[in-house]
Amino acid sequence: MNLSLENIGKQFSFEGTVKEIRTLGEGLINDTFFVETAGESPNYILQRKNKYIFKNVPAMMENIHKVTTHLKKKIVQRGGNPRRESLTLIPTQKGNLYYQDAEGEYWAACLFIEDAITYEAAHSLELARQGGKGIGLFQSMLADMKETLVDTLPGFHNMRYRFQQWDDTLAKDSAGRKAKVQEEIGWIKQRREEMLAFWQKAETGEIPTRITHNDTKISNILFDENGNILCVIDLDTVLSSICLNDYGDAIRSYANTGLEDDKNPGNVSLNLEIFKSYTSGYLSEALSFLTPVEREHLAFSARYITFEQVLRFLMDYIDGDNYYKVKYPEQNLVRTRAQYKLLTSMEKHYTEMCATVDTIIHSF
Repeated sequence: MNLSLENIGKQFSFEGTVKEIRTLGEGLINDTFFVETAGESPNYILQRKNKYIFKNVPAMMENIHKVTTHLKKKIVQRGGNPRRESLTLIPTQKGNLYYQDAEGEYWAACLFIEDAITYEAAHSLELARQGGKGIGLFQSMLADMKETLVDTLPGFHNMRYRFQQWDDTLAKDSAGRKAKVQEEIGWIKQRREEMLAFWQKAETGEIPTRITHNDTKISNILFDENGNILCVIDLDTVLSSICLNDYGDAIRSYANTGLEDDKNPGNVSLNLEIFKSYTSGYLSEALSFLTPVEREHLAFSARYITFEQVLRFLMDYIDGDNYYKVKYPEQNLVRTRAQYKLLTSMEKHYTEMCATVDTIIHSF
């Protein structure tokens, strides 16, 4: 075992003897490790949080603690298993929610949920429906949460803030790449006013603020062996925002026929059947708390979030790839073009998307 990882593991209140700590997955933001213990003791997940992305890790961990505490109470009321249906944070030996090492890195741990399945994509309509149900239920259980969360990601999904960043990035042109992406810059300029008009509804309160997850791709939901949802994971981005962000981001992820970084944009389009199934599952849990204005803007939220991702990938490319991890120099530009193809597919099918949402709403 890596000696430094072993030392980090010793800082947490793990039951039993730790046999091994090994790398798990390839996250874009955090470094994640699987902690295997001996005998019948539970296993754990250990993460090194990205302090450059999450500027206030202590507040982030407190947000997660508040949310999971609320969720566990709701799960118990529903007769569920709070250790399997919600993340369980593991404190340090000193009782803290995180450990900061000598190099200033932040570490956190949670219980590993056994016999759970994750998916990188929604390969069936039923899986998409269950995923929608999972996020709808997550939001529904948090709809009456009164505790305030710290805004640990200022400006997240805030289009006015994103355009401030965008204007600064174009002005600086730090990596000297602006000249080669004039067509892509035009994509952003063309849609600027429409996207700001949507966000203004959030600023005025016409679209209400709720507790949201903000990273609702299917890989952030655990399923059981029967394909039913177990638990929503990766809560680093839980914030007070508009719940349409969660829905829109899920559609961007689930209903993409290609990859987020597909080198062939021809592979990318909106899968309308997946869109319908996810929406049906989501509304089966969320319809009870959504306002008429929220319902009206569900379909547009998918366009909004996808546009934001086009902007963010392109902005990071122009800035020299400082936010998203890249495996090759042009990857952020590839991501930009793939997401733009998805956006144009949504725009093409927007009328049908709106009609589908209305039909599902009236079916309940």
